[in-house]
Amino acid sequence: MTVIRVVLDTNILFEGLTQQSGACGLIIDAWQAKLFSVCISNALAYEYQDVLSRKLSEHRWQEIKPVLDSFLDGQSEFVKIYISWWPISPDPGDDHVIDCAANAHALIVTSNIRDFEKAKQILGVQVMTPVEFLDYLTSWEG
Repeated sequence: MTVIRVVLDTNILFEGLTQQSGACGLIIDAWQAKLFSVCISNALAYEYQDVLSRKLSEHRWQEIKPVLDSFLDGQSEFVKIYISWWPISPDPGDDHVIDCAANAHALIVTSNIRDFEKAKQILGVQVMTPVEFLDYLTSWEG
């Protein structure tokens, strides 16, 4: 059986873990249910931790940190970056998301499609919004 391989942009993880509703919350629930495989590089794992720890109150970060750790430790596939395409995104912070997806042969789920247009055109990386990904996931026949 083929598994859907996904790289979640930080905005999806942040919204899914902090708001737990809407499309991003459903994506986090589907990740927890192991309906797809999340691919993460070291740079992306560090970014997840950095953004959440900076943007959340200390109390909220301490609540979310164990959940994030369980996702990163046991429910993710770590990807070694062999080839880098920097710079390819107009937002340099998105380049490591692109590198992870391209090296893992995974699709990207993001709320910011336009920063990934060149990766889509040049590298053939599939990019979806949260709603598009949920539609794709529900129609998946693997």
